[in-house]
Amino acid sequence: MTHGNLLEPDATKLPERPDAQAALDAGTDPAEVAAEHPDFSEAWAALAEQALAGGQVVAAYAYARTGYHRGLDQLRRAGWKGFGPVPWSHRPNQGFLRALAALATAAGRIGETDEYERCKKFLTDSDPAAAEATGLKD
Repeated sequence: MTHGNLLEPDATKLPERPDAQAALDAGTDPAEVAAEHPDFSEAWAALAEQALAGGQVVAAYAYARTGYHRGLDQLRRAGWKGFGPVPWSHRPNQGFLRALAALATAAGRIGETDEYERCKKFLTDSDPAAAEATGLKD
């Protein structure tokens, strides 16, 4: 029997979204995927990342915030109480975590230092592997 940290809640894992995931993985424009599946955080994260790469920081901030909030809604429905692990290794969690990282990045670029730090801490607290994978590690 494996015993985890009894003071920490179980990891929260978002449900699989096979249709939305398949569309995005097949190269469908993330804007189309977001329009078809507006609660699919990974599409919003992809839009935010594209906007950041294109220097459209305000658009990136808006896309990332949408993906972040849609993901928070899903985490709460999955039993998350506002704290505890959200593992990067679970693919459906990655959209939320990428949106959170993009939100941190966009916030930093527009000078919202407190928001940047809050999002970065949230990402690391969710799973240090997420901070590593998204480049927001300390």
